Parts: sequence; structure tokens; C-alpha cells
Amino acid sequence: MAKGTLYLIPVPLAEQAEKASYTLFHLELINHIKEYIVENEKTARKFLKEAGLKTPQNQLLIHDYGKHARDKVNYQELFAAALKGENVGLMSEAGCPGVADPGADVVFEAHKRGIKVVPLVGPSSILLSLMASGFNGQNFCFLGYLPIDKGARTKKIKDIEQESAREKRTQIFIETPFRNNQLLSELLKTAKPQTKLCIACNITADDEYIYTQTIEKWRNQPIDLHKKPCIFLLFAG
Repeated sequence: MAKGTLYLIPVPLAEQAEKASYTLFHLELINHIKEYIVENEKTARKFLKEAGLKTPQNQLLIHDYGKHARDKVNYQELFAAALKGENVGLMSEAGCPGVADPGADVVFEAHKRGIKVVPLVGPSSILLSLMASGFNGQNFCFLGYLPIDKGARTKKIKDIEQESAREKRTQIFIETPFRNNQLLSELLKTAKPQTKLCIACNITADDEYIYTQTIEKWRNQPIDLHKKPCIFLLFAG
């Protein structure tokens, strides 16, 4: 029996950004798939509705892959339909499944079972910010979160700045939104004046803010990033 396909379905990064986040193929696909693995059921159902879902939502089977359910997942049960030939969708809370996202584990388990994995076009905050930064797009590194400990974070900033200068590498990292201002303060205090910093905030939203300038200029331009989804990009090359 032929196995089904696991489709990796990106979710918009911001409110009312649906039309800029999916293609006609997304509409065709979501009205075909009846089973989903999701990080956040509420977010997933909202996206499906706004994307043009015509199937009654009570006919959908939603598997919870949120942080409280993740350790108890039985992957054989999770992929039971796919192993019998049914297609399944995987959605994160926002952005692309599997990229800085726990959905990567689901994808790996699908490969182990010989289930075809198909990634769909959609918004990635990492790539969108890199595109708009003006930094090196041929040599870049996504670091995820920098250390929370102040001393370790200061050392990490110095290390990645030196590596960027040496390798001409764009360094990309994130922070929990309520700690953005602390991270920015540390960057401005630690990095060299001529090192360049791009801040990409609320990507794809109506109030999207993406700006690149030197650390020295950022020091003279106060900005409040509290509780705003941001990507930070540093380039010293």
C-alpha cells in the first residue's frame, strides 16, 4: 500500500498577513487534507479558516504536538493514517515547520517510516530578515537564542562578532520578545562601533520595521522592542 505524504504548511507570521503568506496551492491542499499535526490547535484552526478552508472543522482530526503533549507522543499512532495512504499536514504556531521549531522531530520520524515529506512555500522570518538586511547571504549562520546569563551572553556576542569579521559571515539570532530590550542593550554595549546590526521586527505585519545601521548609530537611536517578535542580524565583515 502506498504511503501518504507529510506536507509542511507554513503559517503567517503576523495578523492579517494571510494573503501575503500562501499560494493557490495552499488553498487546494488544505481543502484536501483532513488530518493535521500542530503545535497550537487554536492558531492552526484560525489559519485554516482564514486561508479559505471549506471543510467543516469538526471533520478535521487535529493531533496536538504542543510542548505539554510532546513527550507523550506515540509516533506510530501519529502516522497511522499516513502509513495507510492518507496525506497529513504539519503546522507550527507561526512560520515554517521544522525551522527553529520542534516540528523537526515530526519530520525526522516521518523519514524513518518512509513517509514522503513535502515542504511548501511560505514565510520564514529568518530568510526574510536576511534578504532585507543587506548582509552576506552566501555565508550566514542562524544561532537561535543567545545565552541568558549576562556574562555568557557578553562573551557570545564578542565571539560571533569576531567570527563574522574573520569569515565575512552574517550572524542571525533571536530572543524571547519580552527580553528584546535587554539583548539590544547588551549588543550596543558590547559590539564595536562600526559593526553593523539589522533589526527586523514584526515581519509581514502592517507595522513591519526592518532597519540596518552601525552599532554607533543605533546607540543614538532609542527603540523599544518590548514584546515585539524580532530577528537580530550582526555583520562585522
